[in-house]
Formats: sequence, structure tokens, C-alpha cells
Amino acid sequence: MADIVVLGAGMAGVGAALALQARGHAVRLVDQHAPGEETSFGNAGIIQAEACVPYEFPRAPLTLLKYALGLSNDLVIDYHKLPAMLKPLWQYFNLSSAKSHAAITKTYAQLIARGVEAHAPLIEAADAGDLIRTNGFGEIYQTNKGFDAAAKQAEIWAQDYDLMMELWPGDTLHKHEAKLRTTPAGTVFWGDSWSCRNPGALAKAYGALFEARGGTLMQMKLRSAQPTATGWQVQSSTGRLETQHLVVALGPWSPAFLQPLGYDIPMVMKRGYHSHYHCSTPPERGYFLADDGVVVSDMDQGVRITTGAHLTSQGAPENLRQLHRGRAAAGEIFDLGTEIENSRWQGTRPCLPQMVPLVGAAPKHRGLWFHFGHGHQGFTLGPATGEILARVMDGDTDRLSDALAP
Repeated sequence: MADIVVLGAGMAGVGAALALQARGHAVRLVDQHAPGEETSFGNAGIIQAEACVPYEFPRAPLTLLKYALGLSNDLVIDYHKLPAMLKPLWQYFNLSSAKSHAAITKTYAQLIARGVEAHAPLIEAADAGDLIRTNGFGEIYQTNKGFDAAAKQAEIWAQDYDLMMELWPGDTLHKHEAKLRTTPAGTVFWGDSWSCRNPGALAKAYGALFEARGGTLMQMKLRSAQPTATGWQVQSSTGRLETQHLVVALGPWSPAFLQPLGYDIPMVMKRGYHSHYHCSTPPERGYFLADDGVVVSDMDQGVRITTGAHLTSQGAPENLRQLHRGRAAAGEIFDLGTEIENSRWQGTRPCLPQMVPLVGAAPKHRGLWFHFGHGHQGFTLGPATGEILARVMDGDTDRLSDALAP
């Protein structure tokens, strides 16, 4: 039995802590906040079984021009912040070539295939089934051209990755949603995906499960870490922690925390926003509004609209353009009311140029382990990659774990 400290209590950190604990290790989970109060709180709440292909850097000239001119709601760019991101963006661009992206997708698809499977036993053990819907996820298209192209791609992915998929042309969506204001061109329905009506609450439920099984949750502000003769020492706002093994699962804060130890980890910081709205007849499941770059999902707090990517630094001022555009688009389809007071949020998705997380032993230090860089899929993948990390720390490796190794 090893003594292990996991830094970061988002879905990745909690998932790793539970997996290590299940293998008999003594685990302490440390964060300045309670579980699920940062990036894992603010996502769209979809456990995506269909997202088998990672988001690549676009290469089509017309798409790049739309992004550059701000004509797409998928992306907002703070150009004065780009110089600091040129290295990871350039690496991201190069790794998005057709050949590289195809190779990365083979790894990524294996991870996504484990997402729901890894969550299911934890949801049951944490008695959190009331937070989960198992009725799929939809993509709504407003133009025939967009729907036809998406349908062709969806048919390929459904066959390649053995996914449950249905095409709902035109007014078919009315059969599944009670009150729509308009009829879209079509909807791609993915039946294997699950959704959560309160992502932060699910992370907290997993944290409570970790404690109930004998784990230790500790809240403190983390400052630094350094190796010792017997392992690692963590400096925090409340003193020092000594441990044999240290797992860094700090999401977008991981590169800065590791930099003093000599690690230069390029990361594309994609900020996202959400807010909640009153709705008399909320949607039955989560929907991606493909023409408008937002996800609409029913949450405990109200109907949540979650945006795409804002390329900026972590401390930059907010830009709510995507959220306002998304609200207008969602209001044309669903019966949305006013914005719920004090329900806005922003957070950063930790996206690595290679599009898969770093999971495994740090290359320069014994007893230091990485578990971060899940990009848009930390909520989906945290428990699955946590299991991979736990196996690797016990000396059990395979091709998949090798592909994720730092």
C-alpha cells in the first residue's frame, strides 16, 4: 500500500483518488476548494459516449477566415493574448494534420468508450442516480446543408465506433420535445450518451464516496512541491504535506504548478461560459446547437447554456458575446425566460496540443505523476483515466497507457 496525495478535486482528481483507493492505497485528496467547484462545476453536464473524435485545429481556409473575423459563435479570440499561446497553438495545428489526427483519434476513441462505463459503478455506489439521465444527447441543425453533412458524418462514426445513432429529420424533434418554438432542419441523436443535471453535485457525491471509503479530503491553498529523500513535500497555506507519491490533477493550473520543477507544458487555454435561464418546459436532454456553438441542458439551477471556446489568458476580462448569441439562438427553439440572477460562470478547459490527456509518470522525477489535460472531456473521462493512472502506478501498462504517458 502506497501513500499518495492527489492535487486537484475536479472530476479528474476525484476519479484518480477513487481508482487508487480501490487498489488499496492510502489517498489524500487536496484542493483549495471542495470537490467539483471549478471546471467540473461549469461544464454542460454531458457524459459523452459519442465524442470519439477529438476537436482538431481547423485547416479549411473558409473556416479559419470565419473564426478570424468573429463570424462563428464557436470561437472568440483575444488577439492581444495570442503571442503567449503561439507555441501550443502551433503544435496543435501541426498535430491536427490528417495523418496525426487519425492516429490520435485511435487513442482518444478508446478513452471515450470507457467514459460511461467508468462512471456507472461510481454513480451507483455514490447513490447519485437521481442526478443522471440516460436518454441520450442531440445535435440540432437549422439548415438542410448542415444537417445533411452532419448526417453523413454521423453515419460513419456510428458504424466505426459502434454507437447508437438516429437521424431525426425536420419536425421529428417535436415528438421528443413537448414545446418547441420552431422546427429545425434536423437533429442527430446519440443514444449512448448520458447527462447530469448538476455536474458539481456529482463530483461532490464522488468526493463523499471517497471519504466514506476511508479517504481524506483536505482543503488548502497549494503553493509548491519539491522532492525529498522519501518522496514529496507539498507546501500549502496550512503547512507541509509529506507523501510517497504525488499526483498532479490540477487541470488548467497544472503547467504553472509544475513549471518550478522544470516542466514546460504547452496548453491551449479555452475559456467557456455558462448561465441559467427560467424555462416553463425545459428540454428532455442536452442539445448542441450546431449553428450557434452552444449546448443547452436542463439543470437544477435552470436551463443552462454553455458556450464554446474563448481563447484568452486565465485572468483576462470576461467576454459574454458567445453567451448572448447562444441565448438568442436557444430562445428561438426553446421557451426560455429570463436569466436567473447570479448564475453566470466562467472557467478554463485544459486543452493539450496532442488532444489527449497526460496520464502517467513524470519524466524527470520519481514518485511524481501527471493526470491532466482532458480538454473538453474532463467530466466524461476523469474516472476512466483515473483507472488507467491507478493501473500504471501499480506497474500495469498497455498500449493505451503508453499512448498517454508524459
